[in-house]
Amino acid sequence: MNVTLADAAWPEPAPASAPVLDPHTGRGFLSRGRVLGLLGPAFVAAVAFVDPGNFGTNISAGASYGYLLLWTVVVANLMAVLVQYLSAKLGLATGCSLAEVCREQTSTPVRIGLWLVAESVVVMTDLAEFVGGAIALNLLFGMPLLLGGLVMASATMLVLRMRVRGLDGFPVVVVSLLFLLALSFVYLFTFAPPRAGSAAGGLVPHFNGAQSAFLACGIVGATVMPHAVFLHSALSGGLHGRTVTTIRTAAMLRYIRRDVVIAMGLAGIINAMMLVIATHLSPNAGTSLHAAHSEFTRNQGTVFASVFAVALLASALASASVGVYSGQAIMQGFLRRNSSVFVRRMVSALPALVILALVSDPTRALVFSQVALAFGLPFALVPLVVFTGRRGVMGSFVNRRRTTLAALAVTAVIVALNAFLLANLGRA
Repeated sequence: MNVTLADAAWPEPAPASAPVLDPHTGRGFLSRGRVLGLLGPAFVAAVAFVDPGNFGTNISAGASYGYLLLWTVVVANLMAVLVQYLSAKLGLATGCSLAEVCREQTSTPVRIGLWLVAESVVVMTDLAEFVGGAIALNLLFGMPLLLGGLVMASATMLVLRMRVRGLDGFPVVVVSLLFLLALSFVYLFTFAPPRAGSAAGGLVPHFNGAQSAFLACGIVGATVMPHAVFLHSALSGGLHGRTVTTIRTAAMLRYIRRDVVIAMGLAGIINAMMLVIATHLSPNAGTSLHAAHSEFTRNQGTVFASVFAVALLASALASASVGVYSGQAIMQGFLRRNSSVFVRRMVSALPALVILALVSDPTRALVFSQVALAFGLPFALVPLVVFTGRRGVMGSFVNRRRTTLAALAVTAVIVALNAFLLANLGRA
């Protein structure tokens, strides 16, 4: 139960890295400085919430329906805050990832079933990252899509192997890419601002046919992200043990709440800006990222379109690197087996490379992958809610009744949305 993510994520031992949380100061794992020291595991997990799948769903939603689904982005982000808080709390309380807790607390058939769904989720996630990165490289440099996918695979391996002053450079690089993405969208938002009245109307929950529900389901899948549930619990497992005994439980909970709220808030703002910027596109431009880039070039200029492509590339590179960590945590947690990072990267990249080789414009695959993630969400959320509500698992960190009820409501909404989509799949 106490195998760490570092053991799971590397095929050979790596030099010791800085702790996720300093046990004396309570500062985050990126630095002990005044600014970066405030950044914790949620900022790594947050990368999963602004991946190329979010580009695909938010751009399609904004171009096709204007501000209609802005409320979905807001609600999905609020769901993500609660879910990621529970995930971090589980890791903090047990020192284990959600996958490890599932392995210890469920029967073999259930464990294998949950593992298979989780691995499928990772494949769908990697599909979005590789396709998005290949599209970005094509937009920026005219690189063929298949070659772009191979470059993405190589680049993520470099990020995962990077070390800075003897420490694991992965979190520093990934969070730096997250902030590059945020700055890019601040620039885009400045030159493509919202229409206040219409944006306010988009905060009222409603749909306009099955296709809008299909996109809403994709937005939820792209925002809550089941693989990030497994990842965040694994990252927060480093806070367990000596750290928990050194810092009071209440202080620890305040830390992870702050970490989650700030990180998820940043991701939510980026997602909202994506959709708002897309409302400046025609409906036809929302059918693909290539079409969106072309229309941005015509209407807003080359610099604007290039910044959009740079943001997409930063998103793809960061989230693809995070995806490998998620896959390692899932396999080690459920099966107690480690795999070579290189082998996992290549195997999970294969579906995306096939799509890039056979499909001229794979943006549609981005949206479908995010819908698939929405269907995989209950298989991560139900165990999370069950285990965080058990005192035997969580001890003093066990959920309060209202927290469990809120988490059950989130799960019910996602299941209902999935059921609605299935019932209207022929019209979506």
